[in-house]
Amino acid sequence: MKIHEYQAKEILKKYNIPIQEGYAIENSADIDSTIKKVQADFNCEAVIVKAQIHAGGRGKGGGVKYCPTFEDAQGAANTILGMNLITHQTGPEGKMVNKILITEALDIEKEYYFAITFDRSKNSDVFIVSSEGGVDIEEVAENNPDQIIKAWIDDSPNALESAVKEIITSLSLEEFENVEQMFKDLYKCYLESDCSLLEINPLVSTTSNEIIALDAKVDIDSNSLFRHPEIAAYHDKSEEDPLELKAAEYGLNYIKLDGNVGCMVNGAGLAMATMDIVKHCGGEPANFLDVGGAANVETIKNGFKIILSDKNVKSILINIFGGIVRCDRVANGVIQAVKELDLDVVVVVRLQGTNAKLAKKILDESDIELISAETINEAATKAVEMIK
Repeated sequence: MKIHEYQAKEILKKYNIPIQEGYAIENSADIDSTIKKVQADFNCEAVIVKAQIHAGGRGKGGGVKYCPTFEDAQGAANTILGMNLITHQTGPEGKMVNKILITEALDIEKEYYFAITFDRSKNSDVFIVSSEGGVDIEEVAENNPDQIIKAWIDDSPNALESAVKEIITSLSLEEFENVEQMFKDLYKCYLESDCSLLEINPLVSTTSNEIIALDAKVDIDSNSLFRHPEIAAYHDKSEEDPLELKAAEYGLNYIKLDGNVGCMVNGAGLAMATMDIVKHCGGEPANFLDVGGAANVETIKNGFKIILSDKNVKSILINIFGGIVRCDRVANGVIQAVKELDLDVVVVVRLQGTNAKLAKKILDESDIELISAETINEAATKAVEMIK
């Protein structure tokens, strides 16, 4: 689960991590009073106004503004709140800014990149740091790969201690007081909050000789949210795709894509393979949709509803492996769902596994327009050709 910068900073603050202080608002009526509160509470004239969306590149898109005066802050806040912010991570459609964060402005001496995540190749957590902070880390990796330092925290004794000392040395932060404890607290926050990613870009040193988290991006393992009701409450549905939210209500795993071949599959691995084959056959998948292991009339019907909510879909490819579920039951479910929904797009069905031959016979002898296929290549080819 993704959360906003201001929410991530609330979590960091609980672990004594120095943050750039400020207040988040979502109502334009609160702009003036919030600017004044930031100026008074943190003894500053200049403030920063930041769009709060689940995407990076906000600054380049015009969603982060330095405001030296109250009037500047007023103008920036009224402009950013409610704007459609387009960044390299939102895509051309952009994202509506429903919340802004107004923070104190700091006198920055140096910017750094810091992150903690899990490295599957080494089966251990890893610190990723760079002296080139405040820019896209992908650019640093491509243009100056030697500027990225990694330190792994494995199961060996003193691994955390060694990793912390390594990144302090690599960033030349030895002179800063309590910096070692800060990095240890960041790792504690990462572990105890069940983060899949904890990123601070930039982590800054100030002219007053402090190390402060200027920005924060925290992704939480959704499977752990039952342990963190206070973090689960951070979920911002306005940042989610409406179709993906509806699919979640149906118990379906759905991700919208840009193509026109709708895919309905049981099992995440098979779904990925199906999308690949659609692409291989010259088509463009419109979605990832995993209906789960027990595909029945209701799940298939709901799957159709979600797929057809995307107006780009011109054909639907159903690829079901009958392991626990019998293919003949799936076939009858598909027929019933198609009849009830009165579809006006081509539906190609490929069923393999238990009772697959019986299922194909049921589909072929049905009184509705369905195209059955025996192999996934045949099914994908037909789904793509019917659009052309």
